[in-house]
Amino acid sequence: MVDKVDYSQWSKEELVAKVLELERQVVKPKEPKKLKRQNPFDFSKYNTRFIALKFSYLGWNYNGLAIQKEPTPLPTVEGTILEAMNKCKLVPSMNPNEFKFSRCGRTDKGVSALNQVISLNVRSNLSPEEQIDPINDSKEIDYLNILNNILPADIKIHAVSLRPPKNFDARFSCNSRHYKYIFHKRGLNLELMSQAAQLYEGAHDFRNFCKLDGSKQITNYERTIIRSQIIPINDEFMCFDLEGSAFLWHQVRNMIAILFLVGQELESPQVVLDLMDINKTPTRPLFDMGSDIPLILYDCKFPPIEWKQPPVCVKAEKTVTSTYSTWVQTQIKSQVARYMYELFHDNLDVDEFDKEMKRTRVNLGDGKGKISADYIPLSKRERQEGYEVINERWTKKRKLDK
Repeated sequence: MVDKVDYSQWSKEELVAKVLELERQVVKPKEPKKLKRQNPFDFSKYNTRFIALKFSYLGWNYNGLAIQKEPTPLPTVEGTILEAMNKCKLVPSMNPNEFKFSRCGRTDKGVSALNQVISLNVRSNLSPEEQIDPINDSKEIDYLNILNNILPADIKIHAVSLRPPKNFDARFSCNSRHYKYIFHKRGLNLELMSQAAQLYEGAHDFRNFCKLDGSKQITNYERTIIRSQIIPINDEFMCFDLEGSAFLWHQVRNMIAILFLVGQELESPQVVLDLMDINKTPTRPLFDMGSDIPLILYDCKFPPIEWKQPPVCVKAEKTVTSTYSTWVQTQIKSQVARYMYELFHDNLDVDEFDKEMKRTRVNLGDGKGKISADYIPLSKRERQEGYEVINERWTKKRKLDK
């Protein structure tokens, strides 16, 4: 313990000396650095160029692809991408209308994509004349690696077109869209599903396979399906492989829902033809569509377009490692979940239990399904209103709101 000093006995000279000694020991705090005032980034001083980006995303953490005006429970994919672009000053704002923005295929909440495409104007290092010649590409902003360094692991851009074709538009220039819907084959008659899937091919009216939206004022529901088939992925999982020129809202998820009913032998393949026959089935019967998570916008096909991959560098390696890590961790979680399921499955077979309970579990692709005591055939169910009624109601409401 330090003895207490009695300064009352000190002389004036001693006290002054002590004060000077203590002052030398005190470290003066550094004055905070004055932050330089940053001037707003002036986009008018920079060149821009029109590009297309091809990217992938795992949709289960997002509120769909399209950026929304109102807040959403989860972020949107486009909102995340545009936020990254705005952060690195590639676009002037978060308003897509300001930079000729277009998307290829809109996906709903939970749906993933592997080759989604957007087109837009972005900041450029090159003059309009320099942008024409590919020899100058190495001088251009490294759009892919810069963005991938900012974007989360479940959204990555993997190709850029620095010179899209003239009048290119990500939405209207697309020739076809290719979807895949992954499902477990347990309890399904795959042969019947394949027969039913093939009936989708060709040009048909798909009004009974979509969600009607009065705000779109759609009157033509004919769409052309190029390919529709059931293909294996491995010993347990199958894929509904579907390609078409264009699709209606929720069309794919409604199509797979009908295939599940056929696969469970609750409906025959003929139901596909019946639902596409507007004279026989003028409006959509009430039924649940397939789950969102298994659906993937697998590819978007365009006329010939030059795509450039990310240049090999440290940033590119980080992107590859990030996507690999995401895959490995997901596989590990899947295996752990399987171990857990097998513990319970040994004691109770759900399919056999449903039979004993005399109930039907309609497959929706999510592993849970929807249970009903008695299955009602689609031909005997209540039906939704026709698009004419829905369109007219929306038009009247809009007039009243003005």
